[in-house]
Amino acid sequence: MRILFMGTSEFAVPALKRLISHKFELIGVVTQPDRPSGRGKRLSPPPVKVVATEQSIPVYQPEKVRKPDFVRTLKHLAPDVIVVAAFGQILPQTVLDIPPCGTINLHPSLLPKYRGAAPIQWALINGETETGVTLMLLDAGEDTGDIISADQVPIRDEDTAFTLTEQLAQLGADQLVRCLSNIPDGEPPSAVPQNDAEATHAPRLTKEIGHIDWNQPATTIHNLVRGTAIWPGAYTFFREKLRLKIVRCQPLPQKLDLQPGTLEIVEGRKLLVATAEGTLQLLEIQPATKKSMEAHDFINGYQLQTGECFNY
Repeated sequence: MRILFMGTSEFAVPALKRLISHKFELIGVVTQPDRPSGRGKRLSPPPVKVVATEQSIPVYQPEKVRKPDFVRTLKHLAPDVIVVAAFGQILPQTVLDIPPCGTINLHPSLLPKYRGAAPIQWALINGETETGVTLMLLDAGEDTGDIISADQVPIRDEDTAFTLTEQLAQLGADQLVRCLSNIPDGEPPSAVPQNDAEATHAPRLTKEIGHIDWNQPATTIHNLVRGTAIWPGAYTFFREKLRLKIVRCQPLPQKLDLQPGTLEIVEGRKLLVATAEGTLQLLEIQPATKKSMEAHDFINGYQLQTGECFNY
């Protein structure tokens, strides 16, 4: 079976590596163009391209996959099936119609919940206690295709967007191998329609989403920190202009008799913040332009005093 793989980010890497290790016939990898990154803004290849290049798999990097000349390239490649994992472009019907066994998408949620660009992040932000990975046949809608299979996992209290992404990427890679190993010759895998009435949406994150509102409960803020850990980070402002990213924290049930956003220093080492409900203990903070630091280093370095407030 001739497989064309479409993926870009780190989430897609375990799936590609698993297909390689199981000796599937990979005829090519389609990924996003190299993009500037880092302070020097040097062009960096997508993680998927790095793996494909190491394995001497042909790589294609169209700016727009829907352009007629690239659609002709895909038709010439004649894949039996296209596998998509965190690719970053919407596939038009002209591409979906090419493989006789369909286009299989690896989506990190239990569809139809969390359709969209940021399902892992929103599951954490919303305080979900379980999630999973769904394999579906892509159609022209946004994550609306028929479901082939789904695997469920619990979300642990200590999970962040980093840890959950890695876990779901590995889970999805296993699921994909099982699926491709059992596809009937020349036919798409069996699948069932989604229940659109149960659908929820997970839109792409914006920088503003990470701005902490201390009038929220401590658990809500903690979930925001977990969900935005990769980007944009949960942040607040201190002493008017200093932007602080909250890297690690934990909610406490105790209630501080202080206005939300007010700091309390305990034993010179513990940094507590009053919220609308409960207390948030800050464990690791990153001031703008500096490296992240433990709470006690932040207290000492900035000579914090009980009663100071975060701006919001």
